[in-house]
Amino acid sequence: MSPEPGSLARTPESGTALPWGEVDYRDQPHARRNDYSVLCPPPLGAWEPTLSVSVVVPAHGHPDKLAMVLASLSAQSYPSHLMEVIVVDDGSPEPLTLPPVRPDNTRLITSGPGGWGSAHAVDSGVAVSSGQVILRLDADMLVYREHVESQMRWHHLLDYGVALGHKMFVDFDPGAMTPEYVAERVRAGRAADLFDRESADPHWVERLIDKHDRLRTADRLAYKVFVGATGSLHRTLFDAAGGLDPEMVLGGDTEFAYRVFQQGALFIPDLDTSAWHLGRSQMQTRRDAGTRYRSPFVSNRVPDFHLRRQRPERQWEVPIVDAVVDVEGATLEEVDVTASALLAGTTPDIRLWLVGPWSGLGEGRRSPLDEERLDLRLVRETFRGDPRVRLVESAPAPDPRVPFRLRVPVDTALREHAVADLLEAVDENRAGLLCAPLPGATRSGGVLRLERAAAYARARHLWPDADDEELDRGVEEVYGTHWTPGEDYVVVEERGEPESPETLRRRLAHALAEAERMRARARRAERKLRWFTPGLGRRVLRKLAR
Repeated sequence: MSPEPGSLARTPESGTALPWGEVDYRDQPHARRNDYSVLCPPPLGAWEPTLSVSVVVPAHGHPDKLAMVLASLSAQSYPSHLMEVIVVDDGSPEPLTLPPVRPDNTRLITSGPGGWGSAHAVDSGVAVSSGQVILRLDADMLVYREHVESQMRWHHLLDYGVALGHKMFVDFDPGAMTPEYVAERVRAGRAADLFDRESADPHWVERLIDKHDRLRTADRLAYKVFVGATGSLHRTLFDAAGGLDPEMVLGGDTEFAYRVFQQGALFIPDLDTSAWHLGRSQMQTRRDAGTRYRSPFVSNRVPDFHLRRQRPERQWEVPIVDAVVDVEGATLEEVDVTASALLAGTTPDIRLWLVGPWSGLGEGRRSPLDEERLDLRLVRETFRGDPRVRLVESAPAPDPRVPFRLRVPVDTALREHAVADLLEAVDENRAGLLCAPLPGATRSGGVLRLERAAAYARARHLWPDADDEELDRGVEEVYGTHWTPGEDYVVVEERGEPESPETLRRRLAHALAEAERMRARARRAERKLRWFTPGLGRRVLRKLAR
């Protein structure tokens, strides 16, 4: 894909680039949905790491908290030669400096030009980093000794995983301890004693994690817990998702996590270690104001955002469905039946792709009523004014932001609630592909297909050389396929019941127009035939003698 938000060049500007260890992912486990139980991470301290990691710390002011964070990072169990820390000063009122207690390979940079905010700062840090894995850590997160090691275990097992760190919120007194003391306690494995766990507040995501068997049954909801500023993923996955969106001043972690999920990622809560969040979060102290600000930004970009569902009649920047209809060889009436049903249904938040040979429609002189591609021209004129409609020569490549692609055979009359019902069915059945054979289909491929983008992204990652049929089998393995009768989603004409006069008039008008067009073609063919029959020479001489 061509990432939109981030996609910064990876050019470490200073310091020594980290080594890149070799891990063979060709036989990595094929996790089903978000069930990561197929993975068996080694015990902490009982394995040999090879991957390098870049810990990116966006910071704005609060040097006292940053000093504690860097002190805890200086005492990590992960090998120091495989870890770098990049602190990104995001326009602090007083420019930050690196404290003396810090990891050996630590750099301080300023956020890149052209933006501000945590998301922009993270992208700036990743752009100059060199590790194989990116671990994002906020500048108020004092981590336990095995925090980095614990997350890195998962990335040695597969390259499409996202590890989520654990944390607890505590009140912070800058004068209560020194960075030297923090480093000593963390190095001794006593970080848990730095604060009173009984008075600490857990993060809200723990409820969702516990509710879904430690996230193993969370399926499409798994990405929603990737908030709170401690998490890691392979650089390749970070790049494929496009990095963070610098326009997301708040809520950027949720939006980024959604795009990572769309790439087929597996979300894993790492609960074997923890971290102390120094102070309360903005969403704890100003929840209503924070939600009010985030809602329109996230809603425009994340189709299944819960606050967006409160406005089902609205169209957004990223639609929930890309509907694809092949119109080549179809009549205007056949296309209209399908396209109008999609556009007028109860799910207006769609984008419709009409696939046909549009470039073959010349604009020169022609017989308006008799041209060969008359219906194609009429289809183009009928739908070109709707901003949701795209006229394309071939089916578009999947848009990684859009969660579903719906393939609809032309001349299919969908019910008003068909798209909404299909979306509900695919989620209820936790499927990566929903197939609904249409009743009495006379065309090849008479099946409604609703494809989940995240499922197909994972299948393409695990089987990069698969053809379409093999890809469907891959989706069946990693997500599941659900078959359901097409009668539930289309308008079926009852046999024996007379058609309405309006329908009969439309069919008659189309038949008469088609008959006249064929008669005109027959007359032209007859004239050509007479010209090329015997006697051609005599006709030419008579014309010359006139």
